Amino acid sequence: MSGGIDSSVCAILLKDAGHEIVGVTYRTFDSISESCISKEKGCCSIESIMEAKKFAEKLGIIHHIIDLRAKFQQDIIQKFIDEYLAGRTPNPCVDCNSSVKWGDLIEIANQLNCTHIATGHYARIKFENNRYFLAKGLDETKDQSYFLWKLNQDNLARTIFPLGNYTKQEIRELALQKGFEKLSKKRESQEICFIPDNDYRTFLTENAKEKINAIGPGKFVLTNGKEVGTHKGYPFFTIGQRKGLNVALGEPYYVTHINPATNTITLGKQQDLYSNQIILTEINLMKYPNLPPQGLPVDVKIRYRSTPIPAIAKLEENSIVVDFKTPVSAATPGQSAVLYEGEDVVGGGVIMEAVK
Repeated sequence: MSGGIDSSVCAILLKDAGHEIVGVTYRTFDSISESCISKEKGCCSIESIMEAKKFAEKLGIIHHIIDLRAKFQQDIIQKFIDEYLAGRTPNPCVDCNSSVKWGDLIEIANQLNCTHIATGHYARIKFENNRYFLAKGLDETKDQSYFLWKLNQDNLARTIFPLGNYTKQEIRELALQKGFEKLSKKRESQEICFIPDNDYRTFLTENAKEKINAIGPGKFVLTNGKEVGTHKGYPFFTIGQRKGLNVALGEPYYVTHINPATNTITLGKQQDLYSNQIILTEINLMKYPNLPPQGLPVDVKIRYRSTPIPAIAKLEENSIVVDFKTPVSAATPGQSAVLYEGEDVVGGGVIMEAVK
């Protein structure tokens, strides 16, 4: 329970269905960034934790606050920093779901003698051919299956997603019908929870100061190798970035490559962002235990809000090679790529490399 509308209505639905439920809220971080102190409104802030506790009291259910700050610092925040220092763009919400939210929640559920875990995610779970796998939520504008691709079979077997068959508007209406008018109108956070102002560059500067200073300024080069300016350091950039380059070239240019070894940022035109193939690591297959040797036709999302693009996915040792039928723009190392078959999640992985 985060204190937000989705997990709160999730609890309402479960209680109305006759389940015996226990509420759990994680404390995952403090206001570690100076820029966040006055803006601590994320899903795991002290304010939201207390809102979750008060809501549980209103429902008459037991509620526990679990301190996972040390684990969150090591597994999520430090990895977030390390990925940018490695020239990649991380997806901390994906890591948090598998490592923190489900990683510890199974153990907590066992301690509390709970048979299942429920969250307010907009996704569904299917079971076919002795396999559990995700399917998109009914409300495709809110579908969150993209962020859940790392969940394993044990996780899925113990999980319930009560909101999967609802639209967001229906959830707001349900909260209002139950007498929670303020909750029904609650704004939802769109930022990374430990960076409520969405300024990851300031966050890196404050939380990896020595390493950022050691990296120092670097060079901008064009795809032909021509030097065209200097920048503050490669961790402050991501593939596809156009704004904030502070380089006047007479026409739009984008970040097309990041080289941490030389602290060099390559700039190119929009067509230079396109790739025909991506290679995925840290893979997790859901719907099938393996992919067919000839490859599987899938639709691939390389970002949460991106349009799924048809491709062929092949399993090669510990990676998945995805060949797109049409080129994709700004496939970014460190980001997640999720493979879909219709509404079903085949699996996913982390983009290691994009190939022209």
